[in-house]
Amino acid sequence: MSARGTVKRSIVFYLIPDFTMLAFATALEPLRAANRMLGFEAYRWRLASIDGKPVRASCGVECAVDTSLDDERRKMSGQDRPSMVVVCSGINVEKYANRSTFAWLREEANRGVSIGGLCTGAYILATAGLLSNRRCAIHWENLPGFAERFPKANVIADLFEVDQNIYTCAGGTAALDMMLKLIGDDFDEGLVNRICEQVLTDRVRSPTDRQRLPLRARLGVQNAKVLAIIELMEANLSEPLSLVEIADGVGLSRRQIERLFRQEMGRSPARYYLEIRLDRARHLLIQSSMPVVEVAVACGFVSASHFSKCYRELYARSPQQERNDRKHMMAA
Repeated sequence: MSARGTVKRSIVFYLIPDFTMLAFATALEPLRAANRMLGFEAYRWRLASIDGKPVRASCGVECAVDTSLDDERRKMSGQDRPSMVVVCSGINVEKYANRSTFAWLREEANRGVSIGGLCTGAYILATAGLLSNRRCAIHWENLPGFAERFPKANVIADLFEVDQNIYTCAGGTAALDMMLKLIGDDFDEGLVNRICEQVLTDRVRSPTDRQRLPLRARLGVQNAKVLAIIELMEANLSEPLSLVEIADGVGLSRRQIERLFRQEMGRSPARYYLEIRLDRARHLLIQSSMPVVEVAVACGFVSASHFSKCYRELYARSPQQERNDRKHMMAA
């Protein structure tokens, strides 16, 4: 434990427009609680934006900051330089990608500063070149597009990941778990337990806890065989399994699977499989710049024309229209 009164970490929270307020707050509050429990300022922080102006979160709340990116890059004294930088982002993260930000993050990483990303912050870190061959976490909604765009990053559907001096979390309340892990590493489990009591949480979740609700809760399905089949489908989207292969995998006949899906899901297994592949395709169209034909291949379609036909039937618009609408929304 550090000596009483010694600052353990000096952290810059770098706010990007449309950042997720929940992730930011649950990352910051444990540090405040730690200082209170310890009785001294073990953690010091400041807020930064690219231009030093207030930043609006995705919920519409505007947050004032203490410093700008240029100010941060000019800081040379040991007292002013941070020991950790945490990028706070959220929706539309691609819209706010900035070369100056990337350069600054690389400079700080090269100095040995720990770098973190909340919610979609991993996108900024990866674009800056900081996640090659590193484990990282990002919100499940952004994971398919991220994995396709940054194949060198080892993205995992975990709540948070710590790989050497890189900290990433999936956002939401996962930021709380990641910061409690950091505080525990800096001090001890006793302090973490006191903070948990203070913020009314009963435990620190493991990094490998689920981001999403279990299938049983998410789909409202109780039949174990149906759940096992859906898990097989979700694990094999780019190269879909045949119904025969699925039947062999769960120990049922094709007829039994057909009957179960009609009863539990209200449609055939083939139809359900198609829908989850198209759902992944929609995420890729919205969150990545992959050509439509590559999206089709990544989601198990043999041709772009077949993919477009299926997509239009489900969403009443073509894949290209989906992408164009996304571009217009981001440009607004």
